[in-house]
Amino acid sequence: MPNPPLQGKSALITGGARRIGRDIALTLGQAGANVALTYRTSQSEAEQTASEIESFGCKAMAVECDVRSEDSVRSAIAEVAARFGRLDLLINNAAAFESAPLETLTLQQWDAMFETNTRGPFLVAREALPHLREVDGRIVNIGSLGGMRAWAGHAHYCASKAALHMLTQTMAKAFAPEVSVNCVAPGWIEFTDDESDAGAIAEALRFAARTPMRRNGTGSEVAEAVLFFATNSGFITGQILSVDGGLGLN
Repeated sequence: MPNPPLQGKSALITGGARRIGRDIALTLGQAGANVALTYRTSQSEAEQTASEIESFGCKAMAVECDVRSEDSVRSAIAEVAARFGRLDLLINNAAAFESAPLETLTLQQWDAMFETNTRGPFLVAREALPHLREVDGRIVNIGSLGGMRAWAGHAHYCASKAALHMLTQTMAKAFAPEVSVNCVAPGWIEFTDDESDAGAIAEALRFAARTPMRRNGTGSEVAEAVLFFATNSGFITGQILSVDGGLGLN
C-alpha cells in the first residue's frame, strides 16, 4: 500500500501464529510494521507467518513465550526490543477457550483460564510498558463478546474476558498520557480448521442464525479493528469495540 501507516514502527502480537493472531500479524505487516509474534507450541506456524510478513518487505520474528510465566514474558520482550530497537504496539491476543458446565468446573480449569486470558495480558503489558512509553505507543487487548454477555457454557471464559475488559480501562488510566489502551471484542469468529468438527459447525450455525448480519465474523475483520486502534491519533483510549455483526444486540 502507498505510504503504509505503520512504516518504521514495531509491533508484538502474543499468540500470533494461528487464527485471529495470524490475521492481525499479517494485517500489521501489510501496513508496514515490523512484527514479532509469540508462540507456545505452534513454532512451525509462527515461523511460516513470520516468513509471510517478511515477503511484504518488513522485518518479522517468531518468539517462544508462555504468557503465564513472568520470566518467559520478560525474556521475550527483551528479545523483541533488542531486535527492533523499539516497540510501538502491543497486541495481547494469546488466549484460552473452553466449554464446560459451570456446576462441574474445577478450580484448575478456572485458574488456567484466568492465567492465560487475564494475568497474561497484565504481565506482557507491564514488561512492555517502558518501551511503549518511550514512543507514545499503543496497547490493544483482544477481549470477547463473552466478556459482555453471559454464555452459560463458558462461564470461566466469560469471566476472564470481562476481567480483561476492566483491565483495559484501568490500564488506559494508569498508562496515560503516553500510551493509549483499547480492546477489540469479537463475537463468534469462524475458522477453516473447525470445518471437520461437527460440534463446532453446529455451534457456529447457531450463532450465525442469531446474528443480525446473518453470519459469523472473520479474523481479518477483527484485524481491521486492531489496525484502527493502531493508527488513530491516540486520543481514543479505554474503549471496547465489539466486532460481532450485531450479535451483542440480542
